[in-house]
Amino acid sequence: MATDSAPLRFREKLGYGLGDTASNFFFATFNVFLLYYYTDIFGLSAAAVGTMFLVTKIVDAASDPIMGLIADRTNSKWGKFRPYLLWGAVPYGLCGYAMFANPDLAYTGKLIYAYVTYSLMMLAYTAINVPYSALMGVISASSLERTKVASYRFFCAFTAGWLVGTFVTPLKNILGGGNEALGFQYTMAIFAALSIVLFWVTFATTKERVIPPPTDSNLKTDFRALLQNGPWRVLFITGIVTLMNVAVRNGTLLYYFKYYVGDDGSRIFLIFDKTAVFMSTGLLAMLIGVSLTKALSARFEKRKLMIVLSLLNAVSMAVFFVTPPDQYWLMVFVNCLGTLVIGPTPALVWSMYADTADYGEYKTGRRTTALVFSTVQFSHKLGLAVGAGLAGIILAWFGFVANEVQTETSMLGIRFMFSIFPAILAVIGVIAIYFYRIDSSLISRMERELAERHAAT
Repeated sequence: MATDSAPLRFREKLGYGLGDTASNFFFATFNVFLLYYYTDIFGLSAAAVGTMFLVTKIVDAASDPIMGLIADRTNSKWGKFRPYLLWGAVPYGLCGYAMFANPDLAYTGKLIYAYVTYSLMMLAYTAINVPYSALMGVISASSLERTKVASYRFFCAFTAGWLVGTFVTPLKNILGGGNEALGFQYTMAIFAALSIVLFWVTFATTKERVIPPPTDSNLKTDFRALLQNGPWRVLFITGIVTLMNVAVRNGTLLYYFKYYVGDDGSRIFLIFDKTAVFMSTGLLAMLIGVSLTKALSARFEKRKLMIVLSLLNAVSMAVFFVTPPDQYWLMVFVNCLGTLVIGPTPALVWSMYADTADYGEYKTGRRTTALVFSTVQFSHKLGLAVGAGLAGIILAWFGFVANEVQTETSMLGIRFMFSIFPAILAVIGVIAIYFYRIDSSLISRMERELAERHAAT
C-alpha cells in the first residue's frame, strides 16, 4: 500500500491550497455580503432570508454524508477524490454566478429564485468540496505534513477572503456604475471564471497517497465506526458553534458599518471605503496569523492552541459593543488583533479532522476519510446557515428595516449581533474543544501502527 509520508513539494502544497481560494471566492462573499445582498439589493425581508438559510439545510443534511459515502467508494485512474475537482468545477462556478443574476421578478418569484439558486449552489459546493477536503486526508500519511498542507490551504483561503473583503465593494461600484445589482453580477462572473480555473489547477498538481485497506461496502458499519469516533463528535459540535460565530459576525458586518458607523461608501483610501479597509486590514492580519501556524503547532498541542487563541478572539469581538461609532481606527486596530490570533486556528482544526480520520481507522479498522470530512463540512454549513438565519431573524426581531434610519432598538440589535453574540458562541466552541483528546503522543502511535497495518496488507 502507498502510504508515503515524505515531505511534499511546494508545488503540490500550493496547488492544493488554491482549491480553497476557488471555494472562498464564493463562500467568503456569501459570509459577508449575501444577507445584505438579499435584503438591501434583491429586496427580500431579513426574516424571509433567515428562514431560507435554515430551511435549505434539510438538503445538506442528506447531501453531505451521501457525497462522503460516494467519494469513499469512488475508484478511478485519478483516485477517489480528485475526479470531482475536474468535473465539478464548471457547475460550481455557474451556480454561484446564478445566485447574483438578479432577474426582474415579483417578490414571490424572487424568493423562489433565491431558494432554488441557493440550494443548487450548496449542492454544487458539496459535490466538489467534500472530495476536496477529504483529499487532504490522503495527500500524506504524516500528520505533520497534513498540518503544513492545511497551512497552505488556509493561507490561500484567506487570500481569497482578503480579495473579497478588499475588492468586492469597490468592484461592484466601478463595474455597476452606481447600480449595485449589476455590480455584484459582473463581480461574481469574474469570481466564477477564476474558481473554475483554480479547481482545475488543484486537480493537476495533487496526488492521493494514502490508500485504505479493502473493506466491505457496508453503510451501516461506516456510520457506526464514525459515531464511535469521539474526537470526530467533538469537532462536529465545535464546527457548528464556530461557524455560527463566523456567520453571525460576518453577516452583520455591513449593517454595523452602514447604520452604526455611518459608512456611506465614501473613499478613505484610493478606491476603498471604511468597510473595505476594515475587512482588508483584518484579513491581512489573519494571513500573518496563518503563517505562524507551523511555528506554533511545533511548540504547542493543537487543542491548547485552539482554546487560548479562541478565547482571545472572543474578547476582541466583545470590545466592539462598547466602541463608539466615531472611533473607526480603534475598530480597525482591535479587529486586526482579533484576526491575527484567530489566524492559525482554521489550519489547526482541519489538520485535526485528518487526525480523526486516522483515529477512526486506528480504532475500528475502517477508514472513512470522505465521510469524516463530509459530516464535518455539514456541521460547518449547518453552523453558517443557523448563524446567518439567526442574524436575519434576530435583526428583524429588533425591528431592523433595510435602507431606513434605524431605531435605537434596531441599532442595539446590530451592535449585539456584531459583538456580544459571536463572542458568546466563541466561548461555547472553546468549551467543546476542551473534550478533544488526540495529542502528539497518540498521533505518533497511530501513524506507526497504521503504517505497519498498511505494509502488512
